[in-house]
Amino acid sequence: MNRALCASTALATGLLMAGGAFAQSSGTAVVEELVITGARGPLNQGGIVAVEAPKSRSTITQEFISRQQPGATVLETINLLPAVNFTNNDPYGSAGGDITLRGFDSQRVALLEDGMPLNDTGNYALYSNQQLDPELIARVDVNQGTTDVDSPTAAAAGGTINYISKVPSDVMGMRAEIGGGSDNFQRYYGTFETGKFGPWGTKAWLSATYTRNDLFRPKNSPIDAPGKIEKKQFNARIYQDLGDNGDFVSLIAHYNVNRNNFIRRISLTQYNMQGVTAANRPDTAWVYDATCTRPTPAAGTAQNEATTASGFTAACGNYYNNNINPSNTGNIRGQSRFHLLDNLILTVDPSFQYTLANGGGRTIMPESDLQLRTATDLNGDGDALDRVLLYWPNTSNTRRYLVTSSLIWNVAKDHTFRLAYTYDKGRHRQTGDAGYFDQSGNPENVFGGKNGYGEKVLLSDGTSFRRRDRYSVAELNQYSAEYQSRWLEDKLLVNVGVRLPYFHRELNNYCYQRDTFNAFCTTQTPFTVTGTNDGAGVPFVVFPTSANAPAGSGVLTAAQLAAFRAVYGATANPSVYFGQPRSFERNYHRALPSAGVRYDVTDQMSVYASYAEVLSAPRTDDLYDRNAVSPKAELNHAYDIGWRYQTPTLMATLTAFYNKFENRIERQFDENAQIFFSVNVGEVQLKGFNGEIGWQPTDALNLYGSLSYVDSEIKNDFPNGAGGAILATKGKELYETPKWQGATRLTYSVTDNVSVGVQGKYVGERWSNLTNTEKAPSYTLWDLDARYMVTAFGLKNTYLQLNIKNLFDERYLGDITTNTNGNGQFQPGYRRTFIVTLHAEI
Repeated sequence: MNRALCASTALATGLLMAGGAFAQSSGTAVVEELVITGARGPLNQGGIVAVEAPKSRSTITQEFISRQQPGATVLETINLLPAVNFTNNDPYGSAGGDITLRGFDSQRVALLEDGMPLNDTGNYALYSNQQLDPELIARVDVNQGTTDVDSPTAAAAGGTINYISKVPSDVMGMRAEIGGGSDNFQRYYGTFETGKFGPWGTKAWLSATYTRNDLFRPKNSPIDAPGKIEKKQFNARIYQDLGDNGDFVSLIAHYNVNRNNFIRRISLTQYNMQGVTAANRPDTAWVYDATCTRPTPAAGTAQNEATTASGFTAACGNYYNNNINPSNTGNIRGQSRFHLLDNLILTVDPSFQYTLANGGGRTIMPESDLQLRTATDLNGDGDALDRVLLYWPNTSNTRRYLVTSSLIWNVAKDHTFRLAYTYDKGRHRQTGDAGYFDQSGNPENVFGGKNGYGEKVLLSDGTSFRRRDRYSVAELNQYSAEYQSRWLEDKLLVNVGVRLPYFHRELNNYCYQRDTFNAFCTTQTPFTVTGTNDGAGVPFVVFPTSANAPAGSGVLTAAQLAAFRAVYGATANPSVYFGQPRSFERNYHRALPSAGVRYDVTDQMSVYASYAEVLSAPRTDDLYDRNAVSPKAELNHAYDIGWRYQTPTLMATLTAFYNKFENRIERQFDENAQIFFSVNVGEVQLKGFNGEIGWQPTDALNLYGSLSYVDSEIKNDFPNGAGGAILATKGKELYETPKWQGATRLTYSVTDNVSVGVQGKYVGERWSNLTNTEKAPSYTLWDLDARYMVTAFGLKNTYLQLNIKNLFDERYLGDITTNTNGNGQFQPGYRRTFIVTLHAEI
């Protein structure tokens, strides 16, 4: 078995050198093949690849990925790498999670699939549970500090994560897995490889997966968590070689459907109640309610679905099935490489993405609320006396078109020049059409009243009752140039590049905007408030206060209040200020230089240094604020200096880094006005080091370790509303950024047929806010995997695998809902989990 593994590793290494499909984009693959990769090729130890690029990068392959639990999200498979901290919301990878990379949060890290950006076009969020099945991933590259020169992203103020799809096999065959485990986990996976067929040797694969599990019970909770997670995924790829010079064309298709119930978050106070008697412990705080009882509609009497007579907290607000996260996502990715001349190569990678998703939601709506314009019977009982529970999701629907292309000129041996162009256009529709719940509290359709899905809540004037109504276009035109060369008898590698992104946002808000997050959609006639404007001279407006509008009777002067009451009545009070519906545009562009050098001190040892400027344009929520004045784009200056050592049995890397992060955008809360707003808060500095080491003393034993230290410092106090109020953040650290992280893995082949792996990850304390008043405790998670190769009956590459997640049943807090100030909300960590998988290949 060991000889076979060594042979397969050598084959994979050769493919990494020669295959155009094994890098961030087809263009980057060509450049690395021609110049960066040395003659010996990258070393591979247990699926951890020794990187040769003149920048801080870590790489894993399918050999490593396959030892993780089946169905693991790609972001969890990289969690042992230096400076990466991924917190999975469940053991299986289907419930989502969050990632930080050298102190940059997920909205400032770019995630790419075969070079195609996956961050949301509006808020740059990453959705870890919607990624490609791990069995179909050949390789994952993590750039800890910067992007590649052709990275098609406007979000990556930090680094990039790019994963590469497997190329179809030359030989016909099938791969299948069936798995089961704790919390009624079930997973069924299959891939059919066509092998080469037809007159041109075309090859393809088709794949499908079904996964489901119940929600886990948080440790110390005496109540089972109701709800489940269900996931379906379909993938296909067709690949055509064009001669024997590496040219090819390829098309990949992906579609994913998730139907998730949320896992309830808790406060740090609730988490610390370990050991408190059941009589005093808030058990219901750990999980959502299993049932929901709604009042039966009855004509002539008032049904109230709120917890109080005049409140807005739903009596069924804690019911598990209106705390949901449905998503339908898909994409089509093309890749191609053509030799125009012997030394001139063109690559073109087009793609299309589709997203339809929301995070659930609900509202209590009085049937006489002024936002409805006229009294409206919402529950069908023939009167308008009630306060009714409505499904109230924020649904995002995106269609995104992209093409990345490179023209690579191999000027001479070890000297390559590249020009690259990217066009990326995302049409982003954000709607909040209300829908209905059934009598048990379940949404009639998970996408509410969106066109083509559930029944809309229609008002008397024919409009749809909604909480948000926006249409955005995000358009990127990016030009890049790069020169790579070797000097001094190939000992010195030099990379110089520049990226010129021209990022354009077209924004249309069809509702009145209260603050960064909250809109007010109505056909009421507002009252224009002269003398109070959005910063660009457009006056704010107010409405007569109704049961669903925030109170704000003190916002008008005496004269303004008299004019307001002359229109709406002598006892009417105004709501808070709202920004008016508007259409506007924003543009961001800047030349972003980069440079990197690597010098081979000996055949085994090298040193490198890199510098890059990286830009992150503001997110749509930051721009849809009620104020017309928008924050500037964030800018990061990233410096790396590193050392590498590589032999056939030992590889090690140590990197020191410094990031000067300017114009950081934060969402602030104005306590006086009770609104959220977005603002540039100045400079943040991040510095530290990260290292990794791999040692393979024998064919049977492989050891890996990584260590990271990140020191972050906010350089300014933050403004906090009107009147000169500030948050004391100067000298504080960033939230959700562990200062120390460490990871280790041991893999040992006990016999030719039996191998085991043990891995651990330490995560240090993490602040939940920017004033550093609350922090989550540190924790260490250990996992175990064991594999038995089934060699009977002539089976090849067939094995039984056991994975145990959280081996020692550590109690910990994972993902944090952070704050600029105040307390956060925490995701309870999953318990010890067992998974057994049968993997078969024919």
